Amino acid sequence: MSKLQTPIRKNDNVVVITGKDRGKRGRVLRLVPAKNRLIVEGVNMVKRHTRPNPRQNVKGGVVEHEAALHASNVQLICPDCGAPTRIGRRLLGDGRKVRICRKCDGVVDR
Repeated sequence: MSKLQTPIRKNDNVVVITGKDRGKRGRVLRLVPAKNRLIVEGVNMVKRHTRPNPRQNVKGGVVEHEAALHASNVQLICPDCGAPTRIGRRLLGDGRKVRICRKCDGVVDR
């Protein structure tokens, strides 16, 4: 399976643009590039019923954690203008390729 490219990276701030958690903002915790999905902090919470396991120090009960979202359902929040935006790419004078905000033309990568 090929690895899909997404302009969103780990620790980016994103906003959910569709689905049950529409409008929620959070930080990207993990990427799953093979499925073009990502896990956002505090978004798409699911409940998992777990059995106690004293050997692995698992308490058991109902555990709530984040589930993966498709990358197309989130938009990056520009650190300069603070708005949800599409991402472009630009080659700087020193040879670096950086992500830029399509609204304010600010550099997203620090």
